[in-house]
Amino acid sequence: MYPYRLSYHPTNTSPTGPDKAQNLSRARIKVLEASRAGARIVVLPECFNSPYGTAYFRQYAETISPSPPSADQSPSFHAMASMAKEAQVYLVGGSIPELEPHPADPDQRKYYNTCLIFSPEGTLIGTHRKIHLCDVTIPGKAHLRESEVLSAGDDITIVDLPEYGELGVAICYDIRFPEVAAVAARKGCFAMVYPAAFSITTGSLHWSILAKARALDNQIYVALCSPARQSQGGHRPWGHSLIVDPLAQIVTEAGEEEDTVMAALSPTVISETRTNIPVYVHRRFDVYKDVSQ
Repeated sequence: MYPYRLSYHPTNTSPTGPDKAQNLSRARIKVLEASRAGARIVVLPECFNSPYGTAYFRQYAETISPSPPSADQSPSFHAMASMAKEAQVYLVGGSIPELEPHPADPDQRKYYNTCLIFSPEGTLIGTHRKIHLCDVTIPGKAHLRESEVLSAGDDITIVDLPEYGELGVAICYDIRFPEVAAVAARKGCFAMVYPAAFSITTGSLHWSILAKARALDNQIYVALCSPARQSQGGHRPWGHSLIVDPLAQIVTEAGEEEDTVMAALSPTVISETRTNIPVYVHRRFDVYKDVSQ
């Protein structure tokens, strides 16, 4: 069972530019800062090592399987493993574009949006491939079709942190599908973590309400971690990394700029919430299906 207080940092890193090495170096600085401030779990944003967008996924993709890859195959894998070990934290490594080669036919290779989770020893302990691809059009404001390049993952990801408990991990658009968090919570997760890069259009509409909804539905903590806002060109992330408690209250929230926010997660808050508003007891699986089964 996780302790009474768990320091937990989603990190609004600076807008990611075209220099992967520079992006990785900046992420290391922020992870170490979070560790020095007392963090035990640190979260990086979606596509923290590269610009976000279908034009960049192939260019920045790295081969991470079979694990461990070589440093040439995946410099980001080795950078994150090193960060986690140096900082002595559990690192939810945002996401990176992943290439799954096809040995016989290069045309059959696949690309994924993938989150790697590392232990304080620098060991890979979890991998999440984004399940739901973001194919969204808001006329005159936003258009994105991840499925033009990416393939979808097939698994809900739950990572065991021995000192703390079970942590659910998903990516960005996955938060719009309540079943993912419901399954994770029913299987014992104390929190859901979503590295994400909502645009200023979708972020202004739904960012905080989705985090609150997933927390409220399942009476768990929810964290969303975004890149900081960039002022011009390309994809413009919403920013506003935040943590929401089991009562759907925002505990802490960043602004648009680069920042690191912190919260202490309490099992007492979870248990008191579930005692006072006992939806776990009142669910009627004789009437509707338990999605976790």
